[in-house]
Amino acid sequence: MEPHREPDAPLPPDDREAPYALLQRGRELLRRRHHAQAVVVLERAARLEPMKGSIVEPLALACYNSGDYARAAEAFARLLEIDPAAPHAHFGLGQSLKRLGRRDDARAHLRLAVALAPEDRLYRDALRRLG
Repeated sequence: MEPHREPDAPLPPDDREAPYALLQRGRELLRRRHHAQAVVVLERAARLEPMKGSIVEPLALACYNSGDYARAAEAFARLLEIDPAAPHAHFGLGQSLKRLGRRDDARAHLRLAVALAPEDRLYRDALRRLG
């Protein structure tokens, strides 16, 4: 049963934001380098739209930049489920795995990033540094 409300009183705000609004707020938090806060907001958006690459990608970046490499690896892996040929997802997963001490797995993903985008110097340099 709803509480009594005067006929002209405004309706209470809906506490559920739309995925797009959450995405925009998360991107702004990322831009301002509030990575941990961005993770919270972007995870809410990802729960509503779990297979939306435009949401999962900034979530993965926010996790990585907040130092949560395990969650970053999970998010980059989900991004690869959405788009297996995304070089930036392979690069992010490779960097996350490297931080987790999984060098062989990291190398495999960095190689894929380089193979998919051979002109990208960032990818080539990361692979070279890994050895």
